[in-house]
Amino acid sequence: MIELLVEHSLGFAQLQDGGRFGVRHLGITQGGALDWVAMQQANWLLGNTADAAVIEIPLGGLQLRAQTSGWLALTGADLDAKLDDQPLAPGQAFQLRHGQTLRFNSPKRGVRAYLATPGGFAADPVMGAVATVMRKQLGGLHGNGRGLHNGDRLQGNASDATPRTLPAGALWYPGNEVVLDLIPGAQIAAFAGVSLFAAFNQVWTLDQRADRMGMRLTGPALRYQGQALISEGIPLGAVQVPPDGQPIILMNDRQTIGGYPRLGAVTPLSLARLAQCAPGQKVRLRVVSQEAARREMLNVISALQAQGASFGS
Repeated sequence: MIELLVEHSLGFAQLQDGGRFGVRHLGITQGGALDWVAMQQANWLLGNTADAAVIEIPLGGLQLRAQTSGWLALTGADLDAKLDDQPLAPGQAFQLRHGQTLRFNSPKRGVRAYLATPGGFAADPVMGAVATVMRKQLGGLHGNGRGLHNGDRLQGNASDATPRTLPAGALWYPGNEVVLDLIPGAQIAAFAGVSLFAAFNQVWTLDQRADRMGMRLTGPALRYQGQALISEGIPLGAVQVPPDGQPIILMNDRQTIGGYPRLGAVTPLSLARLAQCAPGQKVRLRVVSQEAARREMLNVISALQAQGASFGS
């Protein structure tokens, strides 16, 4: 099995898997890979289970050296990766030989790359998952929620791999505008009509305040006309609207309860796409039904399991 030494890290790269569930009543959020599609693609390339632990690499700034030889797979963002100074494109499985260096520089397309190894990267699960949640000091390589740092050593859980090939067009990257599908929520009718028109007919901009907890959109101020709310559970993708009227899309490391009114929730597939968007990206919100969102998500999962088909639609 492969062993990797972290020679350089900005501290943002971290171990992620499918996330932890059944603990939100304890105030523990789920964590997990923001771009779950790219994570599953990376694992599929090596024949892993879909939620095996991978390295999520936001924005680059990571250098790894192989202490032993083994297989890896790279998907998600194009972070100008270099294998011993030779370009390495995402979307493939490859062998890293003892002594070779794998370096991720800066984004060319997308934001987050995912690196998988046979059997997933080894770490002791915390509350059922390896997923790193930095603000909770939970999970990750050492169990304390810390990102990868210089000197850390990573090992795979297996040595055997069944390398596969993704078809052309399987990786998704944002264009000039990204459409985010949204399932309407319980408070949507309490927003002013002009605000609802603006929400779904004007372009939003992804703000600089965007991380694994939430991503803020800037645009027309949305006005809530309903009564004050009692804090309630917050689902993945919830679109909260604070008093300034600028919506926040809550991501995997969100708080578990909140009292701001919500337009609804962005679908899981759209959240995976949002994870590859950088600040300044233009986005639009589009209303879909819960059934349509579920059907699209199941189609994506089925396509990956069957053939690694394209996810770029």
